[in-house]
Amino acid sequence: MSTYSLPPRLPFPWPVQYLAAGLWVGAGGDIAALKRLQGLYGGMFSIPVPAFGSKWVAPGHPPFKHIVIVGSPELVKQVFAADAETVHFGAPNPLGRVIGRYSLFSLDEERHLARRRIVLPPFHGERMHSYEEIVEEEVLREVSSWPQGVEIRTAEPFMRITLNIILRAVFGVREGPLMDEMREQVPGAVKLGQRLIGLGPLQRDLGPRSPGRRFKELITRFQWGVNALIDAARRDPALERRTDVLALFARATHEDDGSPLSDEEIADQLKDIVAAGHETTANTLAWAIERLRRHPDVWRRLVEEAQGEGKEVREATIREVQRTRPVIPGTGRYTVKPFELGGHMLPPNTVILLAAPLLHHDPVVYPNPSSFDPDRFIGKRPSPHSWIPFGGGLRRCPGAAFAHMEMDIVLRTLARNVELDSTSRRGERWLFRGLAFAPGRGGRAVFKRRAVEPRPAAQAELQAAA
Repeated sequence: MSTYSLPPRLPFPWPVQYLAAGLWVGAGGDIAALKRLQGLYGGMFSIPVPAFGSKWVAPGHPPFKHIVIVGSPELVKQVFAADAETVHFGAPNPLGRVIGRYSLFSLDEERHLARRRIVLPPFHGERMHSYEEIVEEEVLREVSSWPQGVEIRTAEPFMRITLNIILRAVFGVREGPLMDEMREQVPGAVKLGQRLIGLGPLQRDLGPRSPGRRFKELITRFQWGVNALIDAARRDPALERRTDVLALFARATHEDDGSPLSDEEIADQLKDIVAAGHETTANTLAWAIERLRRHPDVWRRLVEEAQGEGKEVREATIREVQRTRPVIPGTGRYTVKPFELGGHMLPPNTVILLAAPLLHHDPVVYPNPSSFDPDRFIGKRPSPHSWIPFGGGLRRCPGAAFAHMEMDIVLRTLARNVELDSTSRRGERWLFRGLAFAPGRGGRAVFKRRAVEPRPAAQAELQAAA
C-alpha cells in the first residue's frame, strides 16, 4: 500500500484562503503576486478542497481533496512527461463537460491521442500561410471603423476580429445570414459558458430562466449552424480543394475503421477551437496593446520591422506579452493513480495546477521578471517547462501555431497601418472573466490611421515591373 504525502499547506484555514483569493481576483490583483508564496514554500505547495467544493466544480466524479500548486520548471517537466494512464487532463475537467463528450478537453489516454492526430494537421505547416490573408483582411476591415484620435477599448474589436477569422478560416463561413447568425450566437455562448465552467450544478437545465437552459439553447443554435455547414461541405464538389478546417474535418476518418467523423464529433472539435482560440487570443492582443502603449520604444521597433518582411521582434514581443500577461493562469492535471512528484507521493484524485505566474516570473529563468522586455526572446525560444501559455506535453494546445500566426499578422497589420499613442498611465488591472484574464479597462488605446507607403519589397517589385 502506498504511503501518500503532500507538499506543505498554506498556514490558514481553507475558508480564509478561498475568501482571500476571491477578493484578490475580484479586485484585479496582479496574478504575479503568487510569486510571494513560492518564496515561502518553494516550487510546490498544496491547498485543501472541501467536499462540497469538489462536487460543485465536478459533480459526478470522485471527489478531489487537494490542489497541488506547481511553480518549478523541473517539476513541470515531470508532470508533462507523466504516464497518460496515471495523470489525466480530461475528467473531471469542467471545460470538457461544457463543450461536449468528444472535446479534447474531455478525452484521455488513447482516445485523446487518436483524436489529437486528427485535429493537429489543419493547424500546422504551409496551411498556416493560406490563412494569413484572411487575418489581414479582417484587421483592415475592423480598423477602418475605428474613430481617429479617440480612446477606445480594444478587447471587443479584437474579439470581432478573432471570431471572424475563426468563422472564415476554420468554419468556412462566408458573408450571409449564416455568418450573421454565428457572429451573434457564438460570443454569447462563449461568455455564458465561461461563467458556468466552475459552477457544475448550474450547468443543468433548471427551468426557462436558468443559465443552464440559456446555454443549452445557445449551443443548440450553434449546433444547428455547424450541422448545416457540415452537410454543405460534404455535398460540395470542391471539398477536396477547400482549406478551411471544417472541410478538413469533414474529410477526416477514424484510424481504427476508416469511418468518417460524425457531425457531433466535428462540432465538438469546432467548439474546442472557439473556446480555446476566440476570446483568449483577443485578450492576448488587448494585453499586447496595453503593454505597447506603455513601451513606445518597442512599438517603434515593431513599426520599423513591419516595413519589411522580418518578424523577429514581433514574435519576441508576442512571447513576452504571454509571459507577463498570460490570459490563462495555468494548466492542470488530475491523478488517477498514485503519482510521485518532487519527493511526494500524491494520492489518486489530486488536482495538479501548473501555475504560469510562478513559472513566468522565476528570476533564475527570467532575470528582472517584472519588466516587459521582448529582447529576452530575441533569437531564443522559451523553454516549454517555464513558459506555458499553451500548456505543454501531449496536452499542448493543438491550435497554438494558429493562434501565434493570428497574433503575428494582427500586430504586423496594425504596425503598418496605424499610429499608437503612448501613455504614462499605470498598467491596467487584471479582470477575471470566468476562464481568462483580460485587461481591466479593456486594453484602452488611441489610434490614428497613417498614410501607408509601399514597403521596400513592394516598391522593388513595382520598379521591376516598370
